[in-house]
Amino acid sequence: MWEERFATSEDYVYGTAPTGFLIAHSSYLLPGQKALSIADGEGRNSVYLAEQGLDVTALEFAPSALARAKALAQARNVFVDYRACDIQTDSWQETNIYDLVLAVFVQFTGPEGRTRQFDGMKVSCKPGGLVMIHGYTPKQLELGTGGPPSEQNMYTEAQMRADFAGWDILECTSYEREVQEGAGHSGMSALLDFVACKPT
Repeated sequence: MWEERFATSEDYVYGTAPTGFLIAHSSYLLPGQKALSIADGEGRNSVYLAEQGLDVTALEFAPSALARAKALAQARNVFVDYRACDIQTDSWQETNIYDLVLAVFVQFTGPEGRTRQFDGMKVSCKPGGLVMIHGYTPKQLELGTGGPPSEQNMYTEAQMRADFAGWDILECTSYEREVQEGAGHSGMSALLDFVACKPT
């Protein structure tokens, strides 16, 4: 599905600018940090991280998205270690490697797949490092401006706090705002921002 979506578009589906979530939380992005962006898409977020001076690895399954991501990084004169990877089926976890692990709109699976995804993010994050997650809440189904059609794929504050029980939750906030991120995300959106620190 994802390869078809990216391959049939003549332009970047979600644009080339980073998600507003990253810009709003740029104070967490420190030069020299090792960062991992999972299901990174066409590179808009991984390239932004690299532009802030982070050492970035990015995982993406769709070949067309990977090709665009590499082209974007080259155009912006930054390096990102792009790896072809299906985070639902491949083994991608690296124990205690990354200062920052990022997932933006990675909501193509229900609770079981989300548990595997979050477990991989937790394992890959260093003690004292951050997991940063941005996505849609169930109200997004009413707005219809992007995201999956299934409520079980959405995030709620209570679910996120439960999924990261024992972590230091720095932010867990749901809200609505206008989003213009390419054709894929356009219009008023119901969003959730989540930042948590791994226990040391």
